[in-house]
Amino acid sequence: MNSRLLLTLTITLTAVAGFGADNATSQPEQIEGFRDTPIIPGTRWHVHDPDRPQPPVVRPGATFSQGAPAPSDATVLFDGTDLSQWQNTRGQDAAWKITDDYMESVPRGGGIRTRGRWADFQLHLEWATPNPPRGSGQGRGNSGVLINGMYEVQVLDSYESKTYPDGQAASIYGQYPPLVNASKPPGEWQTYDIIFESPRWNEKGELIKKAVITVLHNGVVVQNREELFGITDGIHREVPWKTLSKYPAPHAPEVFIELQDHNNPVRYRNIWIRELGRRE
Repeated sequence: MNSRLLLTLTITLTAVAGFGADNATSQPEQIEGFRDTPIIPGTRWHVHDPDRPQPPVVRPGATFSQGAPAPSDATVLFDGTDLSQWQNTRGQDAAWKITDDYMESVPRGGGIRTRGRWADFQLHLEWATPNPPRGSGQGRGNSGVLINGMYEVQVLDSYESKTYPDGQAASIYGQYPPLVNASKPPGEWQTYDIIFESPRWNEKGELIKKAVITVLHNGVVVQNREELFGITDGIHREVPWKTLSKYPAPHAPEVFIELQDHNNPVRYRNIWIRELGRRE
Protein backbone atom coordinates (compact mmCIF):
# COMPACT_ATOMS: atom_id res chain seq x y z
CA MET A 1 0.00 0.00 0.00
CA ASN A 2 1.21 3.49 -0.84
CA SER A 3 2.78 5.00 2.28
CA ARG A 4 1.03 8.34 1.71
CA LEU A 5 -2.34 6.56 1.43
CA LEU A 6 -1.58 4.53 4.56
CA LEU A 7 -0.80 7.73 6.47
CA THR A 8 -4.05 9.33 5.27
CA LEU A 9 -6.09 6.31 6.34
CA THR A 10 -4.39 6.22 9.72
CA ILE A 11 -5.16 9.89 10.38
CA THR A 12 -8.76 9.45 9.24
CA LEU A 13 -9.37 6.39 11.42
CA THR A 14 -7.77 8.12 14.42
CA ALA A 15 -10.01 11.15 13.93
CA VAL A 16 -13.10 8.97 13.66
CA ALA A 17 -12.13 7.03 16.78
CA GLY A 18 -11.48 10.29 18.60
CA PHE A 19 -14.85 11.66 17.54
CA GLY A 20 -16.55 8.54 18.85
CA ALA A 21 -14.77 8.83 22.17
CA ASP A 22 -15.64 12.51 22.47
CA ASN A 23 -19.23 11.78 21.54
CA ALA A 24 -19.42 9.05 24.18
CA THR A 25 -18.11 11.31 26.91
CA SER A 26 -20.33 14.26 25.97
CA GLN A 27 -23.59 12.57 26.87
CA PRO A 28 -25.90 14.87 28.87
CA GLU A 29 -25.52 14.61 32.62
CA GLN A 30 -28.20 12.51 34.26
CA ILE A 31 -30.01 14.51 36.96
CA GLU A 32 -32.39 12.77 39.33
CA GLY A 33 -35.99 13.90 39.32
CA PHE A 34 -39.50 13.17 38.10
CA ARG A 35 -41.56 14.00 35.02
CA ASP A 36 -44.84 12.42 36.14
CA THR A 37 -45.56 14.90 38.94
CA PRO A 38 -47.99 17.87 38.92
CA ILE A 39 -47.08 21.16 37.26
CA ILE A 40 -46.03 23.88 39.71
CA PRO A 41 -48.51 26.79 39.44
CA GLY A 42 -47.29 29.66 37.27
CA THR A 43 -44.59 27.54 35.61
CA ARG A 44 -44.28 24.82 33.00
CA TRP A 45 -42.19 22.64 35.30
CA HIS A 46 -43.15 19.54 37.22
CA VAL A 47 -42.54 19.16 40.94
CA HIS A 48 -38.91 17.92 41.21
CA ASP A 49 -38.42 18.30 37.44
CA PRO A 50 -34.89 17.31 36.32
CA ASP A 51 -35.32 19.32 33.10
CA ARG A 52 -35.86 22.61 34.92
CA PRO A 53 -32.85 24.93 34.36
CA GLN A 54 -30.21 24.84 37.05
CA PRO A 55 -29.85 28.17 38.92
CA PRO A 56 -26.79 30.21 37.90
CA VAL A 57 -23.77 29.69 40.14
CA VAL A 58 -22.40 32.69 42.02
CA ARG A 59 -19.44 32.90 44.33
CA PRO A 60 -20.57 34.44 47.63
CA GLY A 61 -18.51 37.18 49.20
CA ALA A 62 -17.98 37.80 52.89
CA THR A 63 -21.07 36.99 54.94
CA PHE A 64 -21.84 39.68 57.51
CA SER A 65 -23.62 37.32 59.89
CA GLN A 66 -21.27 34.32 59.85
CA GLY A 67 -19.87 33.78 63.32
CA ALA A 68 -21.33 37.08 64.49
CA PRO A 69 -23.01 37.48 67.89
CA ALA A 70 -26.79 37.44 68.01
CA PRO A 71 -28.65 40.78 68.23
CA SER A 72 -29.56 41.88 71.74
CA ASP A 73 -33.28 41.14 71.24
CA ALA A 74 -32.73 37.64 69.79
CA THR A 75 -33.34 34.31 71.46
CA VAL A 76 -30.17 32.23 71.18
CA LEU A 77 -31.17 28.72 70.15
CA PHE A 78 -27.68 27.22 70.04
CA ASP A 79 -24.36 28.76 71.08
CA GLY A 80 -22.27 25.60 71.04
CA THR A 81 -22.74 24.68 74.70
CA ASP A 82 -25.99 22.74 75.13
CA LEU A 83 -29.27 21.63 73.55
CA SER A 84 -31.56 23.01 76.23
CA GLN A 85 -33.62 24.89 73.61
CA TRP A 86 -34.24 21.71 71.62
CA GLN A 87 -36.20 18.47 71.88
CA ASN A 88 -36.87 15.55 69.59
CA THR A 89 -40.12 15.23 67.67
CA ARG A 90 -41.65 13.24 70.55
CA GLY A 91 -40.96 15.96 73.11
CA GLN A 92 -37.95 14.22 74.66
CA ASP A 93 -34.43 15.59 75.07
CA ALA A 94 -32.58 16.05 71.77
CA ALA A 95 -30.06 13.28 71.05
CA TRP A 96 -27.73 15.10 68.65
CA LYS A 97 -24.08 15.34 69.65
CA ILE A 98 -22.13 18.50 70.42
CA THR A 99 -18.50 18.79 69.27
CA ASP A 100 -16.47 21.97 69.72
CA ASP A 101 -18.98 24.74 68.89
CA TYR A 102 -21.39 22.80 66.67
CA MET A 103 -24.07 20.14 66.91
CA GLU A 104 -24.40 17.24 64.51
CA SER A 105 -27.14 14.77 63.67
CA VAL A 106 -26.45 11.18 64.68
CA PRO A 107 -27.66 7.88 63.17
CA ARG A 108 -31.26 7.22 64.14
CA GLY A 109 -31.23 10.39 66.22
CA GLY A 110 -34.24 11.82 64.40
CA GLY A 111 -35.03 15.46 63.77
CA ILE A 112 -34.95 18.02 66.55
CA ARG A 113 -37.20 21.02 67.10
CA THR A 114 -37.24 24.08 69.30
CA ARG A 115 -39.14 24.10 72.56
CA GLY A 116 -40.25 27.67 71.85
CA ARG A 117 -42.47 29.10 69.11
CA TRP A 118 -42.40 32.41 67.25
CA ALA A 119 -44.49 34.26 64.66
CA ASP A 120 -43.10 36.45 61.85
CA PHE A 121 -39.39 36.10 62.58
CA GLN A 122 -35.79 36.42 61.43
CA LEU A 123 -33.82 33.19 61.82
CA HIS A 124 -30.05 32.85 61.52
CA LEU A 125 -28.16 29.57 61.40
CA GLU A 126 -24.90 28.18 60.06
CA TRP A 127 -24.42 24.71 58.61
CA ALA A 128 -21.80 22.49 57.00
CA THR A 129 -22.04 19.26 55.02
CA PRO A 130 -19.53 16.39 55.28
CA ASN A 131 -16.08 16.69 53.72
CA PRO A 132 -15.05 14.62 51.87
CA PRO A 133 -18.53 14.56 50.35
CA ARG A 134 -20.55 11.37 50.41
CA GLY A 135 -23.20 10.33 47.93
CA SER A 136 -24.74 12.43 45.18
CA GLY A 137 -27.85 14.48 44.52
CA GLN A 138 -30.39 14.19 47.32
CA GLY A 139 -28.08 11.79 49.16
CA ARG A 140 -25.28 14.32 49.57
CA GLY A 141 -25.37 16.32 52.81
CA ASN A 142 -29.17 16.33 53.03
CA SER A 143 -30.99 18.04 55.90
CA GLY A 144 -33.49 20.87 56.10
CA VAL A 145 -34.90 23.75 58.10
CA LEU A 146 -38.54 22.84 58.68
CA ILE A 147 -40.65 25.72 59.93
CA ASN A 148 -43.41 24.22 62.07
CA GLY A 149 -42.38 20.89 60.57
CA MET A 150 -44.22 21.98 57.40
CA TYR A 151 -42.39 24.64 55.41
CA GLU A 152 -38.91 23.52 54.36
CA VAL A 153 -35.83 25.42 53.28
CA GLN A 154 -33.59 22.67 51.92
CA VAL A 155 -30.10 22.02 53.28
CA LEU A 156 -27.94 20.10 50.80
CA ASP A 157 -24.44 19.94 49.38
CA SER A 158 -25.13 21.64 46.05
CA TYR A 159 -21.53 22.67 45.34
CA GLU A 160 -20.73 21.17 41.93
CA SER A 161 -23.45 18.59 42.62
CA LYS A 162 -26.73 18.72 40.73
CA THR A 163 -30.23 17.59 41.60
CA TYR A 164 -33.72 18.74 40.65
CA PRO A 165 -33.60 22.55 41.15
CA ASP A 166 -36.57 22.77 43.52
CA GLY A 167 -34.71 20.41 45.85
CA GLN A 168 -31.21 21.90 45.88
CA ALA A 169 -29.68 23.95 48.69
CA ALA A 170 -31.75 27.04 49.63
CA SER A 171 -34.77 25.88 47.64
CA ILE A 172 -38.23 26.10 49.14
CA TYR A 173 -38.63 22.39 48.75
CA GLY A 174 -40.83 21.30 45.88
CA GLN A 175 -41.88 24.88 45.05
CA TYR A 176 -39.13 27.43 44.39
CA PRO A 177 -35.53 26.81 43.29
CA PRO A 178 -33.13 29.45 44.59
CA LEU A 179 -32.59 32.42 42.28
CA VAL A 180 -28.88 31.52 42.20
CA ASN A 181 -26.69 28.75 43.59
CA ALA A 182 -24.56 30.46 46.26
CA SER A 183 -23.20 27.23 47.75
CA LYS A 184 -19.77 26.88 49.30
CA PRO A 185 -17.65 23.71 49.07
CA PRO A 186 -18.43 20.80 51.39
CA GLY A 187 -16.97 21.18 54.85
CA GLU A 188 -17.11 24.99 54.76
CA TRP A 189 -19.53 26.82 57.03
CA GLN A 190 -22.51 28.33 55.23
CA THR A 191 -25.20 30.70 56.47
CA TYR A 192 -28.94 30.96 56.14
CA ASP A 193 -30.76 34.11 57.13
CA ILE A 194 -34.46 33.35 56.82
CA ILE A 195 -37.31 35.83 57.21
CA PHE A 196 -40.63 34.06 57.66
CA GLU A 197 -44.11 35.57 57.73
CA SER A 198 -46.65 33.14 59.17
CA PRO A 199 -49.85 32.26 57.30
CA ARG A 200 -53.14 33.45 58.75
CA TRP A 201 -56.69 32.08 58.78
CA ASN A 202 -59.91 33.82 59.73
CA GLU A 203 -62.39 32.64 62.34
CA LYS A 204 -64.11 30.49 59.70
CA GLY A 205 -60.87 28.60 59.03
CA GLU A 206 -60.38 30.27 55.63
CA LEU A 207 -56.83 31.09 54.56
CA ILE A 208 -56.48 34.88 54.33
CA LYS A 209 -52.67 35.22 54.12
CA LYS A 210 -50.18 32.74 52.72
CA ALA A 211 -46.83 32.04 54.33
CA VAL A 212 -44.03 34.20 52.90
CA ILE A 213 -40.30 33.36 52.98
CA THR A 214 -37.17 35.35 52.18
CA VAL A 215 -33.81 33.54 52.27
CA LEU A 216 -30.24 34.80 52.15
CA HIS A 217 -27.73 32.03 51.47
CA ASN A 218 -24.19 33.05 52.38
CA GLY A 219 -25.32 36.67 52.28
CA VAL A 220 -26.91 36.37 48.82
CA VAL A 221 -30.67 36.81 48.36
CA VAL A 222 -31.91 33.55 46.85
CA GLN A 223 -35.63 33.70 47.80
CA ASN A 224 -37.33 37.09 47.70
CA ARG A 225 -40.65 37.21 49.59
CA GLU A 226 -41.97 34.05 47.97
CA GLU A 227 -45.56 33.10 48.76
CA LEU A 228 -45.85 29.42 49.56
CA PHE A 229 -48.49 27.33 47.78
CA GLY A 230 -48.83 25.28 50.95
CA ILE A 231 -46.73 23.01 53.10
CA THR A 232 -43.61 21.46 51.61
CA ASP A 233 -42.74 18.56 53.86
CA GLY A 234 -43.69 15.18 52.41
CA ILE A 235 -44.01 13.39 55.75
CA HIS A 236 -47.39 15.03 56.27
CA ARG A 237 -50.28 12.90 55.06
CA GLU A 238 -52.08 15.95 53.66
CA VAL A 239 -49.36 16.37 51.03
CA PRO A 240 -47.69 13.10 49.98
CA TRP A 241 -44.21 13.44 48.50
CA LYS A 242 -44.12 14.54 44.85
CA THR A 243 -47.65 15.94 44.86
CA LEU A 244 -48.81 19.54 44.63
CA SER A 245 -48.64 21.40 47.91
CA LYS A 246 -51.61 22.73 49.84
CA TYR A 247 -52.18 24.24 53.27
CA PRO A 248 -53.06 22.04 56.24
CA ALA A 249 -55.72 22.72 58.82
CA PRO A 250 -55.32 26.20 60.36
CA HIS A 251 -52.50 26.58 62.87
CA ALA A 252 -51.41 29.39 65.17
CA PRO A 253 -49.00 32.03 63.82
CA GLU A 254 -46.45 30.95 66.43
CA VAL A 255 -44.39 28.08 65.02
CA PHE A 256 -41.38 25.98 66.00
CA ILE A 257 -38.14 25.40 64.08
CA GLU A 258 -37.13 21.85 63.20
CA LEU A 259 -33.77 20.62 61.89
CA GLN A 260 -34.25 17.55 59.76
CA ASP A 261 -32.35 14.30 60.19
CA HIS A 262 -31.94 12.78 56.72
CA ASN A 263 -29.31 10.21 57.72
CA ASN A 264 -26.51 12.58 56.70
CA PRO A 265 -24.14 13.98 59.39
CA VAL A 266 -24.84 17.67 58.79
CA ARG A 267 -23.51 20.18 61.33
CA TYR A 268 -25.15 23.32 62.73
CA ARG A 269 -23.91 26.21 64.85
CA ASN A 270 -24.69 29.82 65.85
CA ILE A 271 -28.49 29.64 65.70
CA TRP A 272 -30.68 32.52 66.86
CA ILE A 273 -34.15 33.89 66.20
CA ARG A 274 -35.93 37.19 66.72
CA GLU A 275 -39.56 38.17 66.13
CA LEU A 276 -40.04 41.02 63.68
CA GLY A 277 -42.57 42.97 65.71
CA ARG A 278 -44.69 45.87 64.48
CA ARG A 279 -44.20 49.62 64.19
CA GLU A 280 -46.10 51.88 66.56
